[in-house]
Amino acid sequence: MKIMVSACLLGENCKYNGGNNLSKKVLEFIKGHEVISVCPEVMGGLPIPRIPAEIVNGVVTTKDGHNVDKEFRIGAEMALQIAKENQVDLVVLQSRSPSCGLKQIYDGSFSGKRIDGQGIFAKMLIENRFQVVDMEEL
Repeated sequence: MKIMVSACLLGENCKYNGGNNLSKKVLEFIKGHEVISVCPEVMGGLPIPRIPAEIVNGVVTTKDGHNVDKEFRIGAEMALQIAKENQVDLVVLQSRSPSCGLKQIYDGSFSGKRIDGQGIFAKMLIENRFQVVDMEEL
């Protein structure tokens, strides 16, 4: 099986704060499968580290008010293209991310409050009928 995974879950230091979300649960799940690692935010040209971003009124915006929606969408499109080209069977995404959040995202107030919704990349994957799972569901 070909599995695409949010790069941060594999231990890549690509989070906004320069860290990662290494998940032993994900590493165990992907054993024996072909794995394709992506970070749509970095693919879209955003630096590591970077100012935290959330979806505010449908637009990805940094905590200090800069619009980074274009970078998020470019990166998501690039990652989606990789998923299509590789005909991935499953995509495992990082929870709550403005790119990869599948069931919940932060509400745009930068207060830690969560709301139901999808990140930019997660939504594109769903719209393109990919099988997607939140890492917390593994």
